[in-house]
Amino acid sequence: MPPRGGRGLLAAAMLALGAASAEAQTRWTMATAPAEGNFRTRNLRAFIEEVQQASGGRLAIQLHPAASLLTMPNIKRGVQTCEVQLGEVLLSAYGKEDPFFEVDSVPFLADTWEATAALDRVSQPFIRARLERQGLIPLDMVPWPSQAFYTRNEIHSMADLRGLRFRTYNALTQRMAELLGATPVTVQVAEIPQAFATGVIAAMFTSAQTGVDTSAWDYARHFTDVGGMRARNLAFANARAFRALDEATREAILAAAGRAAARGRRGGAAACGVSRGARALSGRPRGGAAFAAPRPVRRSAPAGRGRRRWRSGKRITSSSAADRPAASWRRGCPRTRSQRSRCSRPGPGTAMPGSTSRWASRASM
Repeated sequence: MPPRGGRGLLAAAMLALGAASAEAQTRWTMATAPAEGNFRTRNLRAFIEEVQQASGGRLAIQLHPAASLLTMPNIKRGVQTCEVQLGEVLLSAYGKEDPFFEVDSVPFLADTWEATAALDRVSQPFIRARLERQGLIPLDMVPWPSQAFYTRNEIHSMADLRGLRFRTYNALTQRMAELLGATPVTVQVAEIPQAFATGVIAAMFTSAQTGVDTSAWDYARHFTDVGGMRARNLAFANARAFRALDEATREAILAAAGRAAARGRRGGAAACGVSRGARALSGRPRGGAAFAAPRPVRRSAPAGRGRRRWRSGKRITSSSAADRPAASWRRGCPRTRSQRSRCSRPGPGTAMPGSTSRWASRASM
C-alpha cells in the first residue's frame, strides 16, 4: 500500500507542475491575409520569434497566414472580439470606419517613398487614437510596394480599361474603377487566379508582390507599372489581452513591433518597382508577361497661355499635337512671322515622342 500511495503522490505532483507550467505560458493566435512567402508574412514570423524569445517562452503565438483562419474583411472584428488576439489587415479596406484609414490609398497622393513617409508621420496619431477607441493596440504599419495594372491586353490609355471587369479591394479602388469606366468587382487576394480564369475580372491594380504571390504570369500578359500609391498593412493586438500580460512581455512586444516596422519598410522597398516585378515574373518557367511603363502624353496647357497649333489652317488639340512626329511641329505652320514663332517649337511641359518626363496615367488621374 505505501508504494501505491507514493506513486499517487508523485502523479499528483507532476499534474500540479504541469498545470503551473501551462498557467505560466500564454497562447495567442494571429490571423493575416498575405501568403506564406510574402515579405509581410516573413516579417510577422520574425516578429513572433523575437517576442517568444524575449518573453522567455511566457507567450507563444501561432500565425495563420493566407486567410486560412479568417478572411481579411473579418480579421479586425475577430481581434476586437478576442476571437484571435493578434491580426494584420490592409488598413484602407476599413476606410468606411474612418477616412484616415484609407488616406494612403488615394491614387498619386503619396506615390514616392518620401511622400509615403511624410503621410505616415502626419496620419499615424489619428489612426492610433481611433484604433485605441475601438479596443485595439496598433503595433506596426508597413507600406506595400507601388501599384501596377495587370491586364490580358496591352493598355495605351484609359479607354483600354473601359468596360473591363476590374478587381477592387477598398472604396477608393472601387471609385477609381468607376472613373476609368470599368466595372468594379471586389475580389480577395486568394481568389484572384480563379477570378481571372473564370472571367469574374479581366484587370486589376495591385503591387508586383501580389502578382508574385498569385502567379500572375498564369493569367495576365501585361504588367504596367504606374506607381500610384503605397497602401499600408497594419498589425494590431486586442487591448484587453495585451494589458493582461506582464509588463516585461508588453515591452517585448512593442520593441519587436518597432523593429518589425523598420524591417517591413526595407522589405517593401526591396519588393518595389517595375524592375523587381519584371525580374520576379519573367524569371518564371511560364513567363511571357510583357512589362511596360505608361506612354507619355502632353499635359493640357494652362488657360490663357495661348498654346495653339495649326495644321492646314485649323486649330488642333494638345493630344493630337503630341502624337505627331517631332519634325511635323513646323509642318503646316502659317506663314506670318508671329504665328510661325508660336508654333516653331513645343511649349514648356510638352512631352516629345520618346520622352519619359510625363506619364499618361499621372496626367489622366
